[in-house]
Amino acid sequence: MTEKQENILKAALKLFATQGYASTSTNKVAKEAGVSEGLIFRHFESKEGLLAAILEMGHELMKQKMAEILITSDPKEMLRKYMELPFKIDQSEYEMWRLMYALKWQTNGYDTTIMEPMKLLLKNAFEKLEYENPDAEVELLLMFLDGAATSFLLHEPNNKQDILNSLKLKYKL
Repeated sequence: MTEKQENILKAALKLFATQGYASTSTNKVAKEAGVSEGLIFRHFESKEGLLAAILEMGHELMKQKMAEILITSDPKEMLRKYMELPFKIDQSEYEMWRLMYALKWQTNGYDTTIMEPMKLLLKNAFEKLEYENPDAEVELLLMFLDGAATSFLLHEPNNKQDILNSLKLKYKL
């Protein structure tokens, strides 16, 4: 990838995350990136193509975050690692995660299938730990962590560690 392509992607990510996908024109992206609008179309074909390239980067980031969890065989350790994810979002990744979360509400293109392998692993962990309703536990944990991530991306609470410790205590981790 060229330096100009990287600049375009960084500019688009910043603008899509802060101003919204629908509110951001390719002209704005071009100005932010310091390139011509035509260059955006040459490299990405359209605004949708630009978003697709950013989403691919987001999916790769998510796969990296999930990789360590997926190879964990101990159910308690796997649950602990998964629970810690939103509590360990690096500041440098906030724009990507803000965009990923915002797209759930801004477009019809949010892909939930990426979470299916994780859901199966979580269900398996809850089954091994003999929870009464593993399916409900998976959904409850996903809802909680989704809400936690959203909260952390919007404002940084002072007591994140206390919240994580409380969650671990509830699941006896």
